[in-house]
Amino acid sequence: MAKRRPSNFNRDRDRERFREPRINHRINAPKLRVVIDGEGQQVMERDAALRLAQEQGLDLVEVSPDQDPPVCKIIDYGKYKYEQQKKKKDQIKNQHIIHIKEIKLRPKIAEHDYELKKRNALSFLEKGDKVKVTLRFRGREITHPELGMQLLQKMAADVGEIGAVETPPKMEGRQIVMVLASRAGQKSKKVGGNKKEIDENDADESVTTSSG
Repeated sequence: MAKRRPSNFNRDRDRERFREPRINHRINAPKLRVVIDGEGQQVMERDAALRLAQEQGLDLVEVSPDQDPPVCKIIDYGKYKYEQQKKKKDQIKNQHIIHIKEIKLRPKIAEHDYELKKRNALSFLEKGDKVKVTLRFRGREITHPELGMQLLQKMAADVGEIGAVETPPKMEGRQIVMVLASRAGQKSKKVGGNKKEIDENDADESVTTSSG
């Protein structure tokens, strides 16, 4: 009877287990450089290091397997592993998920509408998100692209205190596109989600996209 292949879950679990350091009797080097609190480092036989760890009710953990001899620490591995996992979770929790919000403009936008769009852009940037500003031309408006460029440059200047131009204004067919990034959003962050199309008459909303 043919053997069943391990599932992806099991393979992933095995790879995760492989990343864990060797501990206690899983350490196979005959000699080790053991870090002992308050006593510095000491080269000793593996069996002697294991006895020392057992006498203290702790674990012998290989922390630098590529050294010659490998470096080990005598610690409470269960506590160490818990602290490392907690640290990793805290790092993920503190990451800011950046969304790309889209603001749509028209070349002849009314002043009131422009101010509303600007406030939306400022609000998004203050939260650390990016803002994609899209200006669309209709009909013969395309014959004066410089007016659209001027409007996007004005938007960039108006939000310049908290936002910086990441992608300068450029023509894409019958529209000009510019991307602004939060000046405060340079901390650790990640971008996620799927891109969402927005009708030009819709209110400003998020367009979440992947980024390298």
